[in-house]
Amino acid sequence: MTEQARRAVASYSTYQEAERAVDHLADQGFPVQKVAIIGQDMRLVEQVIGRMGYGEAALHGAATGALPGVLVGWIFGLLNWLNPVVSGLLLALYGLIFGAVVGALLGVLLHAAQGGRRDFASVRSMEPSRYDVVVDEDVADEAVRLVAGLDSRAGANTERESASSRGRRPRGDPAPS
Repeated sequence: MTEQARRAVASYSTYQEAERAVDHLADQGFPVQKVAIIGQDMRLVEQVIGRMGYGEAALHGAATGALPGVLVGWIFGLLNWLNPVVSGLLLALYGLIFGAVVGALLGVLLHAAQGGRRDFASVRSMEPSRYDVVVDEDVADEAVRLVAGLDSRAGANTERESASSRGRRPRGDPAPS
């Protein structure tokens, strides 16, 4: 299967603006199955949320181990055909306790193994600098026309605006006479 040629018809600084443009296209009856929102210029952002000591490492490990423990215990409890509800709940409780204890021990051991190199907790995310609305080439001119009719917010550039700021015409525009 060959990939359809696509063209960017608008670029936005936030996902909500790009989503609003696609919603506008859908409201106008545009075939939205030919549209994609593509995040460009990705960057990794790691937000530090606090210190990580042995207590925090144990707590984090316990929370991480508790859920798998509950699920394994519950599944083993369901395999008991004599009294599945009571044994399922009891084994799920035992699994919760066992998973939390094992998770806490592993959390402390892994934290100690790092030797103080990473004494903080963080959350990682990927963030694009802009979101391009791209459409299949065969319907791109119609999409440009429809997006141009949308009230553009600050930070939104249609292909026509971005092309003129680079000193060239967007594809499909006639040369000035």
